Amino acid sequence: MVSLTDINKDDTVLEIGPGKGIITEILLKKAKNVIAIELDHNLAQNLKNKFSTSSNVEIVEADFLKFETPKHPYKVFSNIPFEFTSRIVDKLLLSTNPPQNTYLIMQDLAAKRYIGSSTGENTQVSILLQPFYKMNILKHIDRREYEPIPNVDTVLVEFKKREKPLIEQKLAQEYRDFVIYGYNQWKATVLQSFDKVFSYKQQKIIEKNLHIRNKKPSELNIDEWIFLFKTYMQYVSDEKKNLVRGSERLLQQKQKNIETRYKTRKKPS
Repeated sequence: MVSLTDINKDDTVLEIGPGKGIITEILLKKAKNVIAIELDHNLAQNLKNKFSTSSNVEIVEADFLKFETPKHPYKVFSNIPFEFTSRIVDKLLLSTNPPQNTYLIMQDLAAKRYIGSSTGENTQVSILLQPFYKMNILKHIDRREYEPIPNVDTVLVEFKKREKPLIEQKLAQEYRDFVIYGYNQWKATVLQSFDKVFSYKQQKIIEKNLHIRNKKPSELNIDEWIFLFKTYMQYVSDEKKNLVRGSERLLQQKQKNIETRYKTRKKPS
């Protein structure tokens, strides 16, 4: 799997959860430096002993979700714990200095959620990432390669940072708020989701150019979302944009409140 990547002797590679160091050994042969982040104390100590004579590896005993990622260019290769997939991906790809390339072993259903489709049926997270990353499945992993054999299918996914994003980086938050607003209005079609944002005339022009009258937000491909966003940025007034701005923050707050209520909910007697 490492041979399928573009990791080379000029690279610093971050590995999350190296465990016994099986992948770490391979990465050390391919990369210039490896930073391995291991939460478990015993595993971290064993790794330090195992690689005590290797000058190009740094074993860090830490929680990756609290770890400060490098300020310099780096890549990532990891077999991540599946229950933390979304939090790990967010931390990596939404950071101020994201990896040049990220290679993660994850559940196939999670991978499909991130990658989406060029013909529609895209998730919110896929539309949020596609302007900034090219995403591909590099390998489908046979369950029999694991011991014990898991009850889920896994894949190796590549998140490759675009040299030239489809959306200017300075507009990234405007774009995220726009997409999140569109996905969370719970209307039948995407145009209905934006009926308070786009005027009747603007909606007619959008319909003429995109033919999306009856499409749901998930049925738009990335090119259609980008056209919609650029139309919004160019023609919609600041007053109406204020209806959209802050949508990501509001969604995060709602999710946090739901999580808090779930954790504090009393069990029935």
